[in-house]
Amino acid sequence: MSNIRFQALQTVLTRTIPEIKAPANKISDYYGTNVFDKKKMREYLSKEAYQSIINSIDKGEPVERDMADQVASAMKAWAIGKDATHYTHWFQPLTGTTAEKHDAFFEPTADGAMEKFSGDALAQQEPDASSFPNGGIRNTFEARGYTAWDPSSPAFIMGRTLCIPTVFVSYTGEALDYKVPLLKALHALDKAAVDVCQYFDKSVEKVNASLGIEQEYFLVDLALYNARPDLYLTGRTLFGHESAKNQQLEDHYFGSIPSRVYAFMQDFEAEALLLGIPLKTRHNEVAPSQFECAPIYEEINLAIDHNQLLMDIMDRVGKRHNLKVLLHEKPFAGMNGSGKHNNWSMITNTGKNLLSPGKTPKSNLMFLTFFVNTIKAVYDHADMLRASIASVNNDHRLGANEAPPAIISIFLGSQLSEVLDEIETSRISKKAKEDALLWQGIPKIPQILQDNTDRNRTSPFAFTGNKFELRAVGSSANSANPMTILNLIVADQLKKFKTDVDKILKKGEKKDVALLTVIKKYIKETKSIRFEGNGYSDEWELEAEKRGLANIKTTPKALDALVTEKAEYIFENTGVFTRREAHARHEILLEDFYKKLQIEARVIGDLVNTTILPAAISYQSKLVENVRGLKEIGLDEATYSAQIDIIKKLSEHINFIKNNVEQMVEQRKKANAIDDARERAISYDEKVKAFFEPIRYHVDKLEQLVDDQLWPLPKFRELLFIK
Repeated sequence: MSNIRFQALQTVLTRTIPEIKAPANKISDYYGTNVFDKKKMREYLSKEAYQSIINSIDKGEPVERDMADQVASAMKAWAIGKDATHYTHWFQPLTGTTAEKHDAFFEPTADGAMEKFSGDALAQQEPDASSFPNGGIRNTFEARGYTAWDPSSPAFIMGRTLCIPTVFVSYTGEALDYKVPLLKALHALDKAAVDVCQYFDKSVEKVNASLGIEQEYFLVDLALYNARPDLYLTGRTLFGHESAKNQQLEDHYFGSIPSRVYAFMQDFEAEALLLGIPLKTRHNEVAPSQFECAPIYEEINLAIDHNQLLMDIMDRVGKRHNLKVLLHEKPFAGMNGSGKHNNWSMITNTGKNLLSPGKTPKSNLMFLTFFVNTIKAVYDHADMLRASIASVNNDHRLGANEAPPAIISIFLGSQLSEVLDEIETSRISKKAKEDALLWQGIPKIPQILQDNTDRNRTSPFAFTGNKFELRAVGSSANSANPMTILNLIVADQLKKFKTDVDKILKKGEKKDVALLTVIKKYIKETKSIRFEGNGYSDEWELEAEKRGLANIKTTPKALDALVTEKAEYIFENTGVFTRREAHARHEILLEDFYKKLQIEARVIGDLVNTTILPAAISYQSKLVENVRGLKEIGLDEATYSAQIDIIKKLSEHINFIKNNVEQMVEQRKKANAIDDARERAISYDEKVKAFFEPIRYHVDKLEQLVDDQLWPLPKFRELLFIK
């Protein structure tokens, strides 16, 4: 057996379950202990400073600098009281991960030292921006960038460091992170939704987008992970034959959680809960060693901060348990991949969920308004939503019979589909009184119920009772990207809706008639995007094509939607991106795509040449020696024909792999010579990536032929079953 693989397997066999570090008391006693939340602000701040922060959170008002000094002093006192020694601005650059630079509270003085933390240090810092992705906004030699405090997301303590959530912008003010455009999109949605709410309820002054993120992930033993260079460097297995048993018996889904995994879950959940992440659910997922956790819904900016933080916590705690958390969308071929299901809704300051059906005609008309406008937004901008979930990782998952396809469609459920169909064909009565039933053929609109839909896991965008679930987001993605797009397209659509309704009102029509007239028009226009069937089926692809729905399966071409005239208009109309920022994002996403394929191609070449082929040739040499020995003792060739057959098969696979790796390297060199980022990404996708699966097929055939003791890489059967 290969030395590295043998050592890794021996390590796994001697593992013990670590002691669980979860607090012994009930969750409510320690939830949010390490967060400088409103309760602690009220305790540590003056009334004026506390109200200043609340106004900033609720109304977007800037925090006065003298108030920032008070907040900084209070944060420092609270953090030092919890043994913190450093602080950092915690931000989300366009790398897809989080970033932080730690500074000590410690400041030397003439007669010793003191702990110091000012309002200036809280409000703004200047990290080096030169090495973060910028899409051409900054030259490498121009390093200056700024992080600025986001009061709407509370500070927290990780280890002994006070972490302050911040935005990240260039010296010239362009966004270099995920948070800035998200906050702008949420502001646009708030304003547009409040304006529409005024048709129904004058007391609505604010609308927050709400989000619950279900996080799927795989676990593998850390020693086996370290023995797989492909997993270590790319997050997925570039080679590996399927285990004889994987998910075909469907016995892992919701099954008993393995003891070792259970200990890990309790540990990372405890850390998450201390940081105010409201984790509620845990369970086994479909594939072996695949799991899911999910929090309670939160305001969307906070929910995304918490998800980014959660992924970091899971990774760190996993290592304590000698486990590696795999967040890649498709770490193992032939089995389900992982997603990050984003459950989205809109909540008013009065506590009403705008996507929750009501009990009166008026409340249901309000529900239908926001429900249909969301459908219209997705229909008009399906290409942008598709682009928002595009990545090299997610391309492996989308449409692979365990995830929604690349076709953007909307599932509503039979009852709501019937309601919309009846509205579309009904006749609006212009003589009806305000708030009365204004269309014929629908006797009981007030009886629309929550949870009236069955869940359709094949739909990328499904209504599930009082929310829409965007199921197409990848498990490793920052949800800020798709949520920015979703919120801004809904904001833009609500503005258009108000314009359309007001035009009718100016003609003297009653309000409800105007609302229903526009809703009916939108229902008719968007009918083609509604689909209730199996999104995994080949028939749906054909049907979608007939309906005129796009099916862009790879990232480079999907990303084109971000730089169209239509996209530029909506970005500028909502104030989310300037043209320069949009084109920079496009460039960054293309670079991320081809660089990850470049790394995978290099890993394939290295593993094949230094690990796979030497193991196959070594085994082939043993067979040749065996045949030579049998021949020398005078045995007939028929007695060792099986060995000769294996030797020939090994040679066929070895030659194919060697030749194709060489051709892949040549294509990689050609792709690297292309200056245009889009053309380079397409070349990597169509020319370089085209070699991955054929090479893998023949490597996996070698895995089935080569002596198990000589095979160098841990196999799927060893990676996938944690006890």
